[in-house]
Amino acid sequence: MGLFDKENRFNVANLVSFGNITAGLVAIYFIIEGNFLAAIILAWIAGALDIIDGKVARKFALSTEFGVQLDSFADFLSFVLMPSFLLYYALIRGSDLFGAGEAAIGAVFIFYVISGLRRLIEFNLKTDAGEVAKYFVGVPTPLGAILLWLLYLLFTFSVIDNPYLIAALAALAAWSLNSKIKIPHP
Repeated sequence: MGLFDKENRFNVANLVSFGNITAGLVAIYFIIEGNFLAAIILAWIAGALDIIDGKVARKFALSTEFGVQLDSFADFLSFVLMPSFLLYYALIRGSDLFGAGEAAIGAVFIFYVISGLRRLIEFNLKTDAGEVAKYFVGVPTPLGAILLWLLYLLFTFSVIDNPYLIAALAALAAWSLNSKIKIPHP
């Protein structure tokens, strides 16, 4: 079984997805360590790998149900869980939140994670391997991650210094993941 064998779980397209997962996991480590810049760089690497894995899978006819599920897991880790950690830790470390305030902010990010997971599961239920729709219904998780990263920048550079307002905007982003908003597929 080679790198271009559709039945190989470690074909080249899936290896790219595993790279995406690795970038997301290492980014979470850096967030916990407080190195947000390294985490953001890894997040952008994960984003590039997410684009590459689909292109490779289509170009070399490697699309499989396993690959679809693996890609969604990678998306969950790198575009749902990791940016939620990033923004949550930034809000907690960058403000005087404690107790109920910290719990309320945490609840928003739990809502975001559940919304992102629901979106990915719904997407998988409606998608066949190898097919690409003309548009997404609801904000795709990579775009949701970009929204959270923008909120991170707005908070970090004190454009919006109220952690509750940032959390409210994050809740709006979470809602948008499962909305009826139509986003053209690139």
